[in-house]
Parts: sequence; C-alpha cells; structure tokens
Amino acid sequence: MGAYDLFRLFFPYILSGISIGGQYALIAIGYSMVYSILRLINFAHGDVFMVGGLFMVFAAATFPLWVAIPLVVFLIVLLGFTIERVAYKPLRTAPRMSVMISAIGVSYLLQNLALYFTGGLNRMYPAFPWISDTISVFGVSTRRVTVITPFLVVALVFALVWLINNTKVGIAMRAAAKDFDTAQLMGIKINSVISTTFIIGSFLAAIGSILFFTNFPAVFPAAGAMPGLKAFVAAVFGGIGSIPGAVIGGLLIGIVETVIRGADITLGPTGLGLFNRSLDIAAFSDAFTFVLLVIVLVFRPTGLFGDKPTDKV
Repeated sequence: MGAYDLFRLFFPYILSGISIGGQYALIAIGYSMVYSILRLINFAHGDVFMVGGLFMVFAAATFPLWVAIPLVVFLIVLLGFTIERVAYKPLRTAPRMSVMISAIGVSYLLQNLALYFTGGLNRMYPAFPWISDTISVFGVSTRRVTVITPFLVVALVFALVWLINNTKVGIAMRAAAKDFDTAQLMGIKINSVISTTFIIGSFLAAIGSILFFTNFPAVFPAAGAMPGLKAFVAAVFGGIGSIPGAVIGGLLIGIVETVIRGADITLGPTGLGLFNRSLDIAAFSDAFTFVLLVIVLVFRPTGLFGDKPTDKV
C-alpha cells in the first residue's frame, strides 16, 4: 500500500478526529478555567453542554435559526451563571468536598429535568443551512461543520488568550488562579471573577454543543455525559488549568478515538477455543480515553503543561 493510499485511508478519520477533538477542547477549557480558580471539577459542565442541545431543538422549532442560535447561547450562558450563583457561591467557604457533591447534584438535576421534559426520547437536532451541507475535501465527503470546527476553535482560543492577557478581568482571573486568598486581599472582586469564568466556560460549551450536535444530531438526557468525561480527560492530559493543554488534549483524544473507531481492523479468532468470532477494536475507542487518563495520572499527574506543585514555607 502506497503513501497516497494510506493518506486516502486515514485522512477521513483524522479530519473527523480534529473536528471532534476541537469540540472536546471547547468543553475542556471550561473545566480548566473553573479548576484553576476554584480548584473545583464542575461535573455539571457536560450536562450544560447537553442542555444546549435540547434548548436548540425547542428554540429552532419556535424561532428562525438567526434568532434561535444567539438565544440558545444566551440561555446557556445564563444557566452557567445561575448554577454558579445558586449551587457554588453559597459554599465558597465550605470544604471542597461539599462543593464537589453540589456539582454532582447539579449534574443529576439537569439530567432528570431533561428526562422529564423529553420523556427519555431522543430529540433530533435541527440541520443548519450551509454548515450542515456535505462538501468534498481532497476527494473525501464530509460535512462543512467538520472543516469549520478547527478554525473556529483556534479563533476562540486566541480570543480567550488575548482576553486573559490583555484585559482587567483577565488579569484578575490570572491573579485569582495564582493565589485566591491574596487576590481577595488585594481588592479583586472574586465573586465577579468567578462568575465571569463560568460565563466564558458556558459560552464555549454552547458553541461546542452546536458543533457537536450538528454532527451527531440525537439529543437525549445523557448525551453530555461521555463528551463531558472525555473533555475532563483532555483537560487532565494537557494539564488542568492550562488552556493550550486542554486544546491539545482534546485534539489528541478526538483523533485517536476516531481512528480507532473508524478503522476496519479486526483481530482474528481468539485462539482460546471458546469463541469463533473476531474482536473489533473499534469497541475499545471509548476505553482508550480512560486508559489514557490512568497513564497520565501515573506518570505525569500534572499533565503535559500543568504547573508542578511547589512547597510553600
């Protein structure tokens, strides 16, 4: 098999993997930003992503898309802000475990509300004109959203990095992430900084939701669970608290899992004399994500770009 044949074989998977990885990255950035300031894993973040899909299903059935899209983004940002104010702010001085339990409770609350309003049935995500169209890239048919996603992710990440490095709220976020207590003593409005962090994370989750469900249009109450977990793994892999790390981790997980799932590679008979069938390695594409998490935690607990812990004297 020549180089061109290998390219034709793997290019569709790599292209799709970059797209899915970019969507994971947008969710992972939300995990990283919240953790860097509050040292909290916001387990409800994946469910906020799912709610964005359901909001779009209902909004697109009521309003034209040019109204539905910004409306859904606004509602998801409002949801993220409300979750922080109602579920996390009252526990600001509580033990960290209490806040984590609250996050898990919010996650199950969102899932059960989605179950109540949908009856547990899959809802089909609306098709967007132009973005859902099929195009050809180097002879490979794919949706236009697959090509748009990596460019949009890069643009959003650059905008976020600029905001963090060049604005007052960004400097306040960096100060709070470096030393929460000292930032408070210096007069930084911590509650405003935390709310802004949740707003940015929810905005990115809303954009990721639009991109993800355009490719995978079935929306159901648990639809955010697996993308949320994979985005969390991406954040840990890149170094939770690091925005570039979250992006690289998301892209890596997206590419590898898509290659594993898409490649028609099967193992021969087990040879144990018990089963006369082939073992499809595509069944292990999701397991790879969590194996990667274990490996990273064992050999580099801070991730690729995470800060090494320092001892304070």
